Amino acid sequence: MASKNRDRQSREVRERLKAYTARQQVHDHARARRTRDNVIAVLGVTAVVALTAATQVFYFSAGPGAPTPEPSASAVVGENVGVPSADYAEYRTWTGELTLNDVALGIELDGAAAPQAVSAFLSDVDTGYYVDKTCHRLATSEGFELLQCGSIDGLGSSDPEFSYGPIENAPADDFYPAGTIAMARVSGDDYSNGHQFFLVYGDSTIPSDEVGGYTVLGTITSGLDDLIDQITSAGIDPDLLGTDGTGGPLVTTTITQITLQ
Repeated sequence: MASKNRDRQSREVRERLKAYTARQQVHDHARARRTRDNVIAVLGVTAVVALTAATQVFYFSAGPGAPTPEPSASAVVGENVGVPSADYAEYRTWTGELTLNDVALGIELDGAAAPQAVSAFLSDVDTGYYVDKTCHRLATSEGFELLQCGSIDGLGSSDPEFSYGPIENAPADDFYPAGTIAMARVSGDDYSNGHQFFLVYGDSTIPSDEVGGYTVLGTITSGLDDLIDQITSAGIDPDLLGTDGTGGPLVTTTITQITLQ
């Protein structure tokens, strides 16, 4: 009897052990699956974050969300050098007299239509820059008649320490009537106005270039006939004739006085 009881107990122990082992295997499998699922989830989140970051980087650097490039300081074109602000001309009309040799020309400058140019011109008058400067270039062709004055060296050179823009009050039709006072500049550069100006003594058409025409700052109100009779009618000095048909006037011409008020 005791032997049968031990056998039954042994079977029960084996069955409990078998059931425990089975449950343990199920538990271990479930835990391994949860671990695997967690790893996959972490990897998935990491991949999503990385993809999102890469997408944002592309969107804001090369895609449609890329900001419009701002021009660098070196790309900025046109600046004023050595000239007063446009306010210096007070946005009003200035009248005075420009004397070339012994020829007195009445002049009127429009500080409202060309405030920056008139301000620069006034500054040169106030500092005495123009006195004793020469008129180095004369054009005598029909429809292109002007006398250019005020260069720093008497040869037409620009002053690197005095330049400005933009072009102001240029005629839309490129027509400059007799008596016009306008600023000379370098071709293709609208910020290369400086000391030099030209006096139109006969109706002239001066073509614009890629940046525009020439700033008209005022007019000759009297003395134009005397300018023609005593200076421009003598023509160009053959020894100073340039390849463009202009050149130094035969009558050496100097600015002897200039006043404005």
